[in-house]
Amino acid sequence: MNNTCDFQANLEYFRDFLQKRGSAENTIDSYLTSVRHYHSLYQDVTVEYLQAYKVWLMEHYKPNTVNTRIYGINQYVIALQEAAGKGRENDGDGMDGGECGCDIPPCSISLLSPYKLPSVKHQQKPFLNNIISKRDYERLKRCLKRDGNMFWYFVVRFLGATGARVSELVQIKAEHIQIGCMDLYSKGGKVRRIYFPEKLCGEMLSWLALRGIRSGFVFTNRQGNQITPRGISSQLKVLARHYRISPDTVYPHSFRHRFAKNFLSKFNDISLLADLMGHESIETTRIYLTRSSDEQRVLIDKIVTW
Repeated sequence: MNNTCDFQANLEYFRDFLQKRGSAENTIDSYLTSVRHYHSLYQDVTVEYLQAYKVWLMEHYKPNTVNTRIYGINQYVIALQEAAGKGRENDGDGMDGGECGCDIPPCSISLLSPYKLPSVKHQQKPFLNNIISKRDYERLKRCLKRDGNMFWYFVVRFLGATGARVSELVQIKAEHIQIGCMDLYSKGGKVRRIYFPEKLCGEMLSWLALRGIRSGFVFTNRQGNQITPRGISSQLKVLARHYRISPDTVYPHSFRHRFAKNFLSKFNDISLLADLMGHESIETTRIYLTRSSDEQRVLIDKIVTW
Protein backbone atom coordinates (compact mmCIF):
# COMPACT_ATOMS: atom_id res chain seq x y z
CA MET A 1 0.00 0.00 0.00
CA ASN A 2 1.43 3.34 -1.03
CA ASN A 3 0.35 5.83 1.62
CA THR A 4 2.30 8.86 0.44
CA CYS A 5 -0.13 10.20 -2.10
CA ASP A 6 -0.61 12.95 -4.60
CA PHE A 7 -3.26 14.74 -2.55
CA GLN A 8 -4.55 16.98 -5.34
CA ALA A 9 -4.95 14.03 -7.70
CA ASN A 10 -6.94 12.15 -5.08
CA LEU A 11 -9.06 15.24 -4.40
CA GLU A 12 -9.93 15.59 -8.08
CA TYR A 13 -10.71 11.88 -8.31
CA PHE A 14 -12.98 12.20 -5.26
CA ARG A 15 -14.82 15.16 -6.79
CA ASP A 16 -15.38 13.20 -9.99
CA PHE A 17 -16.50 10.17 -7.95
CA LEU A 18 -19.13 12.26 -6.14
CA GLN A 19 -20.35 14.00 -9.30
CA LYS A 20 -20.84 10.68 -11.10
CA ARG A 21 -22.80 9.46 -8.09
CA GLY A 22 -25.12 12.45 -8.41
CA SER A 23 -24.19 14.25 -5.19
CA ALA A 24 -25.37 17.84 -4.82
CA GLU A 25 -22.77 20.60 -5.18
CA ASN A 26 -23.08 21.72 -1.55
CA THR A 27 -22.59 18.09 -0.46
CA ILE A 28 -19.50 17.81 -2.64
CA ASP A 29 -18.11 21.05 -1.20
CA SER A 30 -18.71 19.78 2.35
CA TYR A 31 -16.97 16.46 1.67
CA LEU A 32 -14.01 18.11 -0.05
CA THR A 33 -13.66 20.47 2.93
CA SER A 34 -13.48 17.43 5.22
CA VAL A 35 -10.76 15.85 3.08
CA ARG A 36 -8.70 19.03 2.90
CA HIS A 37 -8.96 19.38 6.65
CA TYR A 38 -7.90 15.79 7.21
CA HIS A 39 -4.87 16.18 4.96
CA SER A 40 -3.90 19.39 6.72
CA LEU A 41 -3.24 17.16 9.73
CA TYR A 42 -2.23 13.83 8.18
CA GLN A 43 -0.56 13.10 4.87
CA ASP A 44 -1.35 9.38 4.77
CA VAL A 45 -4.64 7.53 5.07
CA THR A 46 -4.36 4.70 7.57
CA VAL A 47 -6.67 3.25 10.19
CA GLU A 48 -4.49 4.74 12.92
CA TYR A 49 -4.60 8.23 11.42
CA LEU A 50 -8.33 8.02 10.76
CA GLN A 51 -8.96 7.10 14.38
CA ALA A 52 -6.64 9.87 15.57
CA TYR A 53 -8.50 12.33 13.36
CA LYS A 54 -11.81 11.39 14.96
CA VAL A 55 -10.33 12.01 18.41
CA TRP A 56 -9.01 15.39 17.25
CA LEU A 57 -12.45 16.33 15.89
CA MET A 58 -14.20 15.35 19.12
CA GLU A 59 -11.82 17.58 21.08
CA HIS A 60 -12.47 20.61 18.89
CA TYR A 61 -16.02 20.41 17.50
CA LYS A 62 -19.61 19.69 18.45
CA PRO A 63 -21.02 16.23 17.60
CA ASN A 64 -22.95 17.40 14.53
CA THR A 65 -19.83 18.89 12.97
CA VAL A 66 -17.79 15.84 13.93
CA ASN A 67 -20.26 13.55 12.19
CA THR A 68 -20.33 15.74 9.07
CA ARG A 69 -16.53 15.52 8.82
CA ILE A 70 -16.55 11.78 9.51
CA TYR A 71 -19.14 11.10 6.83
CA GLY A 72 -17.12 13.02 4.28
CA ILE A 73 -13.94 11.12 5.16
CA ASN A 74 -15.77 7.78 4.98
CA GLN A 75 -16.93 8.60 1.46
CA TYR A 76 -13.37 9.58 0.58
CA VAL A 77 -12.10 6.21 1.78
CA ILE A 78 -14.78 4.42 -0.26
CA ALA A 79 -13.72 6.35 -3.38
CA LEU A 80 -10.03 5.56 -2.86
CA GLN A 81 -10.75 1.89 -2.21
CA GLU A 82 -12.71 1.77 -5.46
CA ALA A 83 -9.78 3.39 -7.25
CA ALA A 84 -7.40 0.87 -5.68
CA GLY A 85 -9.63 -1.95 -6.89
CA LYS A 86 -9.48 -0.62 -10.44
CA GLY A 87 -5.72 -0.31 -10.09
CA ARG A 88 -5.38 -3.95 -9.08
CA GLU A 89 -7.49 -5.01 -12.07
CA ASN A 90 -5.27 -2.96 -14.36
CA ASP A 91 -2.14 -4.48 -12.86
CA GLY A 92 -3.51 -7.89 -13.73
CA ASP A 93 -3.99 -6.74 -17.32
CA GLY A 94 -0.49 -5.29 -17.45
CA MET A 95 -1.95 -1.81 -17.96
CA ASP A 96 -2.01 1.38 -15.96
CA GLY A 97 -4.97 3.70 -15.41
CA GLY A 98 -4.05 5.92 -18.32
CA GLU A 99 -3.85 3.02 -20.76
CA CYS A 100 -7.26 1.63 -19.87
CA GLY A 101 -8.93 5.02 -19.68
CA CYS A 102 -9.85 4.65 -15.98
CA ASP A 103 -9.84 7.90 -14.03
CA ILE A 104 -7.61 6.59 -11.25
CA PRO A 105 -5.40 9.02 -9.36
CA PRO A 106 -1.71 8.26 -9.93
CA CYS A 107 -1.24 7.51 -6.27
CA SER A 108 -4.43 5.89 -4.93
CA ILE A 109 -4.65 4.86 -1.29
CA SER A 110 -6.01 1.49 -0.27
CA LEU A 111 -6.64 0.08 3.17
CA LEU A 112 -6.03 -3.60 3.75
CA SER A 113 -9.76 -4.09 4.32
CA PRO A 114 -12.84 -1.86 4.08
CA TYR A 115 -12.84 0.57 6.98
CA LYS A 116 -15.43 3.05 8.17
CA LEU A 117 -15.11 5.53 11.01
CA PRO A 118 -18.09 5.19 13.34
CA SER A 119 -20.08 8.36 13.91
CA VAL A 120 -20.38 10.06 17.27
CA LYS A 121 -23.55 9.20 19.13
CA HIS A 122 -25.20 12.05 20.94
CA GLN A 123 -28.60 12.59 22.47
CA GLN A 124 -30.87 14.84 20.49
CA LYS A 125 -32.25 17.77 22.46
CA PRO A 126 -35.92 17.25 23.33
CA PHE A 127 -36.69 20.71 21.94
CA LEU A 128 -35.72 23.16 19.20
CA ASN A 129 -34.63 26.70 19.99
CA ASN A 130 -33.91 29.73 17.83
CA ILE A 131 -36.78 29.11 15.41
CA ILE A 132 -38.36 32.19 13.92
CA SER A 133 -41.70 32.82 15.60
CA LYS A 134 -44.91 32.80 13.61
CA ARG A 135 -45.29 36.48 14.36
CA ASP A 136 -41.79 37.40 13.13
CA TYR A 137 -42.22 35.20 10.06
CA GLU A 138 -45.42 37.02 9.10
CA ARG A 139 -43.81 40.37 9.86
CA LEU A 140 -40.78 39.62 7.69
CA LYS A 141 -42.99 38.62 4.75
CA ARG A 142 -45.16 41.70 5.18
CA CYS A 143 -42.21 44.11 5.36
CA LEU A 144 -40.47 42.62 2.33
CA LYS A 145 -43.62 42.84 0.24
CA ARG A 146 -44.35 46.36 1.45
CA ASP A 147 -40.86 47.48 0.45
CA GLY A 148 -41.14 45.84 -2.97
CA ASN A 149 -38.28 43.45 -2.22
CA MET A 150 -40.02 40.64 -4.04
CA PHE A 151 -36.99 38.45 -4.66
CA TRP A 152 -36.36 38.01 -0.94
CA TYR A 153 -40.07 37.92 -0.22
CA PHE A 154 -40.31 34.82 -2.39
CA VAL A 155 -37.16 33.29 -0.88
CA VAL A 156 -38.75 33.56 2.56
CA ARG A 157 -42.16 32.45 1.30
CA PHE A 158 -40.88 29.34 -0.46
CA LEU A 159 -38.72 28.32 2.49
CA GLY A 160 -41.56 28.82 4.95
CA ALA A 161 -44.42 27.45 2.83
CA THR A 162 -42.75 24.33 1.44
CA GLY A 163 -40.28 23.07 4.07
CA ALA A 164 -37.58 23.00 1.39
CA ARG A 165 -33.92 22.97 2.36
CA VAL A 166 -31.93 25.90 1.01
CA SER A 167 -30.01 23.52 -1.28
CA GLU A 168 -33.38 22.46 -2.70
CA LEU A 169 -34.74 25.99 -2.95
CA VAL A 170 -32.04 27.07 -5.41
CA GLN A 171 -33.06 24.22 -7.75
CA ILE A 172 -36.59 25.54 -8.28
CA LYS A 173 -37.35 26.42 -11.90
CA ALA A 174 -40.20 28.30 -13.55
CA GLU A 175 -41.36 24.97 -14.97
CA HIS A 176 -41.82 23.66 -11.42
CA ILE A 177 -43.97 26.68 -10.49
CA GLN A 178 -46.16 26.04 -13.52
CA ILE A 179 -46.97 22.47 -12.39
CA GLY A 180 -47.00 23.26 -8.67
CA CYS A 181 -44.34 20.84 -7.46
CA MET A 182 -40.74 19.69 -7.81
CA ASP A 183 -39.45 16.11 -7.66
CA LEU A 184 -36.06 15.38 -6.12
CA TYR A 185 -34.27 12.07 -6.49
CA SER A 186 -32.06 10.69 -3.72
CA LYS A 187 -29.00 8.48 -4.16
CA GLY A 188 -31.08 5.40 -3.49
CA GLY A 189 -33.54 6.26 -6.25
CA LYS A 190 -36.23 7.50 -3.86
CA VAL A 191 -38.38 10.41 -4.95
CA ARG A 192 -39.30 13.32 -2.70
CA ARG A 193 -41.94 15.67 -4.01
CA ILE A 194 -42.00 19.26 -2.78
CA TYR A 195 -45.42 20.83 -3.22
CA PHE A 196 -45.95 24.54 -3.87
CA PRO A 197 -49.23 25.99 -2.51
CA GLU A 198 -51.60 27.23 -5.23
CA LYS A 199 -51.74 30.81 -3.91
CA LEU A 200 -47.95 31.02 -3.76
CA CYS A 201 -47.63 29.69 -7.33
CA GLY A 202 -50.08 32.34 -8.55
CA GLU A 203 -48.05 35.11 -6.91
CA MET A 204 -44.78 33.76 -8.23
CA LEU A 205 -46.03 33.29 -11.80
CA SER A 206 -47.22 36.90 -11.89
CA TRP A 207 -43.81 38.08 -10.67
CA LEU A 208 -41.98 35.88 -13.17
CA ALA A 209 -44.17 37.23 -15.98
CA LEU A 210 -43.16 40.80 -15.06
CA ARG A 211 -39.52 39.73 -15.28
CA GLY A 212 -40.07 37.92 -18.57
CA ILE A 213 -39.04 34.55 -17.12
CA ARG A 214 -40.79 31.49 -18.55
CA SER A 215 -38.17 28.83 -17.92
CA GLY A 216 -35.03 28.12 -15.94
CA PHE A 217 -34.00 28.82 -12.36
CA VAL A 218 -36.01 31.48 -10.54
CA PHE A 219 -33.60 32.34 -7.72
CA THR A 220 -30.63 33.81 -9.55
CA ASN A 221 -28.08 36.57 -8.97
CA ARG A 222 -27.47 39.61 -11.15
CA GLN A 223 -25.36 37.54 -13.52
CA GLY A 224 -28.24 35.11 -14.04
CA ASN A 225 -26.53 32.28 -12.13
CA GLN A 226 -28.13 30.32 -9.30
CA ILE A 227 -27.75 32.15 -6.03
CA THR A 228 -25.69 30.16 -3.55
CA PRO A 229 -27.02 28.81 -0.23
CA ARG A 230 -24.29 30.82 1.50
CA GLY A 231 -25.46 33.98 -0.26
CA ILE A 232 -29.01 33.36 0.92
CA SER A 233 -27.90 32.75 4.50
CA SER A 234 -25.85 35.94 4.73
CA GLN A 235 -28.54 38.15 3.16
CA LEU A 236 -31.22 36.79 5.50
CA LYS A 237 -29.11 38.02 8.44
CA VAL A 238 -28.91 41.47 6.84
CA LEU A 239 -32.68 41.54 6.39
CA ALA A 240 -33.27 40.41 9.97
CA ARG A 241 -31.21 43.27 11.35
CA HIS A 242 -32.87 45.73 8.98
CA TYR A 243 -36.34 44.76 10.20
CA ARG A 244 -35.24 44.42 13.83
CA ILE A 245 -35.83 40.69 14.06
CA SER A 246 -33.37 38.57 16.04
CA PRO A 247 -30.72 37.38 13.52
CA ASP A 248 -30.32 34.21 15.58
CA THR A 249 -33.75 33.09 14.40
CA VAL A 250 -33.39 34.10 10.74
CA TYR A 251 -31.51 31.48 8.74
CA PRO A 252 -32.68 29.12 5.97
CA HIS A 253 -33.34 26.06 8.11
CA SER A 254 -35.33 28.17 10.59
CA PHE A 255 -38.05 28.57 7.96
CA ARG A 256 -38.07 24.82 7.39
CA HIS A 257 -38.68 24.40 11.11
CA ARG A 258 -41.42 27.06 10.99
CA PHE A 259 -43.12 25.16 8.15
CA ALA A 260 -43.17 22.00 10.26
CA LYS A 261 -44.52 23.76 13.35
CA ASN A 262 -47.20 25.58 11.34
CA PHE A 263 -48.19 22.38 9.52
CA LEU A 264 -48.70 20.44 12.75
CA SER A 265 -50.73 23.27 14.28
CA LYS A 266 -53.12 23.09 11.31
CA PHE A 267 -53.04 19.37 10.51
CA ASN A 268 -51.64 17.06 13.14
CA ASP A 269 -50.38 14.23 10.92
CA ILE A 270 -46.75 13.60 11.79
CA SER A 271 -46.41 10.74 9.30
CA LEU A 272 -47.41 12.98 6.40
CA LEU A 273 -45.10 15.72 7.68
CA ALA A 274 -42.19 13.27 7.76
CA ASP A 275 -42.83 12.47 4.08
CA LEU A 276 -43.09 16.14 3.14
CA MET A 277 -39.87 16.97 5.01
CA GLY A 278 -38.00 14.06 3.45
CA HIS A 279 -37.12 12.51 6.81
CA GLU A 280 -35.85 8.93 6.74
CA SER A 281 -37.32 8.27 10.18
CA ILE A 282 -40.46 9.61 11.80
CA GLU A 283 -38.43 9.94 15.01
CA THR A 284 -36.61 12.88 13.42
CA THR A 285 -39.95 14.60 12.87
CA ARG A 286 -41.21 14.08 16.42
CA ILE A 287 -39.14 16.98 17.71
CA TYR A 288 -41.65 19.35 16.10
CA LEU A 289 -44.28 18.08 18.54
CA THR A 290 -42.33 19.54 21.44
CA ARG A 291 -42.13 23.06 22.78
CA SER A 292 -38.99 25.18 22.78
CA SER A 293 -37.13 25.59 26.06
CA ASP A 294 -38.51 29.16 26.34
CA GLU A 295 -42.05 27.87 25.80
CA GLN A 296 -41.47 25.16 28.38
CA ARG A 297 -40.23 27.78 30.88
CA VAL A 298 -43.29 30.01 30.37
CA LEU A 299 -45.60 27.02 30.78
CA ILE A 300 -43.88 25.85 33.96
CA ASP A 301 -44.00 29.34 35.47
CA LYS A 302 -47.71 29.50 34.67
CA ILE A 303 -48.93 26.11 35.88
CA VAL A 304 -46.56 25.14 38.69
CA THR A 305 -47.87 27.13 41.64
CA TRP A 306 -47.46 24.56 44.42
